[in-house]
Amino acid sequence: MIASKNYRIQIDETSYEVDDPVIAGFQLLDAAGKRPSDEYLIFQRLQNGQLEEIRPDETVDLRKPGIEAFITWQSDRSFRFVIDGRKFEWGIPLITGLKLKQLAGVDPKSYGVWLEVRDGEDRPVGNEESVDLQAPGVERFFTGKKTTTEG
Repeated sequence: MIASKNYRIQIDETSYEVDDPVIAGFQLLDAAGKRPSDEYLIFQRLQNGQLEEIRPDETVDLRKPGIEAFITWQSDRSFRFVIDGRKFEWGIPLITGLKLKQLAGVDPKSYGVWLEVRDGEDRPVGNEESVDLQAPGVERFFTGKKTTTEG
């Protein structure tokens, strides 16, 4: 008898073990107790920090080394934005300045983030401030070193 191998995955902040090396999006949601699965979105966290949406019937190969990390949202649509020239997908309509900095891979204390405004002045986004991604078009953000000292 051949012993089955377990594969470690992380969904949101919880670790799970599954025995199927190739697993579908709906199976990942089921493993995390996200039911009904058609009310959730699941994204794979890629090694470069970006998120990639996994369709319910799409499979992920867990045989690659390391813990496969996923994040879920209870939502019926995803939202796209660009930060520092990199495209991202997000599962809810709001995102904070702090989360934008984390996705961009910059130090939240020494970097700022701005929302590009066409034909206007770019708008700074504070760490605790939320930006609505539901407006028509793709929101574009950029980061940069803060030039002023606070205090």
